[in-house]
Amino acid sequence: QVQLVESGGGLVQAGGSLRVSCAASGRTISTYNVGWFRQAPGKEREFVAAITWSGGITYYADSVNGRFTIARDNAKNTVYLQMNSLKPEDTAVYYCAAGRTLLPVTTISGYNYWGQGTQVTVSS
Repeated sequence: QVQLVESGGGLVQAGGSLRVSCAASGRTISTYNVGWFRQAPGKEREFVAAITWSGGITYYADSVNGRFTIARDNAKNTVYLQMNSLKPEDTAVYYCAAGRTLLPVTTISGYNYWGQGTQVTVSS
């Protein structure tokens, strides 16, 4: 089992930056793909970014490409999501997930384990 805990969310003004973290315990996540998803009130959970277990390939949703960066530090068993140039539409609960399925890392089905989420609020 892998336990995931997100942190670093908060309130920020539009144009600002935040870095959210996903700390894993129970097992090393160095052999897991890790993704970030978000869910705004009244909306479905959507893909934000993902990084493969090797760290060699990253994926981004079109809406965040060029503004967000995903990175992993396997020595710390942690994955980060750096969010720059934040917009009010980025407001959501952000979830990290880890998985070793054969399904696409851009889909919810691609993951076995989920954190509880951290709230990110961007004010205009």
